[in-house]
Amino acid sequence: MQQPAVPELAHTHTRPIHWLATATALAGVVALSSLLQPGSATAAQASGTEAKTAPAAAAPPSATGVDFPLDCGPVKALVQKKATGDLDGDGRPETVAVVHCDAPMGTPPDGVYVLTQAEDAARPRVVATLVDPKDRQTVTTVAVRGGAVLASLLGYSTADVPSCCPDVKDSAKWQWKNGAFVRSTPAGAHSV
Repeated sequence: MQQPAVPELAHTHTRPIHWLATATALAGVVALSSLLQPGSATAAQASGTEAKTAPAAAAPPSATGVDFPLDCGPVKALVQKKATGDLDGDGRPETVAVVHCDAPMGTPPDGVYVLTQAEDAARPRVVATLVDPKDRQTVTTVAVRGGAVLASLLGYSTADVPSCCPDVKDSAKWQWKNGAFVRSTPAGAHSV
């Protein structure tokens, strides 16, 4: 048997004191590094140049205080859902609002309206009705994606179906084309 060239050293076997010494040394390095931080950075513009800021993104129109084309009688119109996005490609966002009358009982039908607000206008205005409450539909989801309005709708197969129990489910997609919103998803309704 061949003898090792280096004699066996006592410190090659780890003991708890070794781990304690290592932990203490590491804690000391961390504490020292937190004390020795570089000074705060400062930046200065070169003279003769103006700082250019990005244009502020326009805020989407608020649905509060809008006169929706909805006859609610003695109760008020209630905005149930909202989605925002640039629908006509002008760089300014529009708001899509799902609105119904705040009826004390039952499920009133929803209307889906597109709101816009000119820079100099005091209040937003309704520019399009995508779903008319007269159609007796309930909007379960609404979103704006890729410049299109997407919605899931519940409705009725006939006028005899009670308002409590919609029996038709539909999805819809509207896009701004040639100055109007065009429904591009066919009304492929199916029973619930």
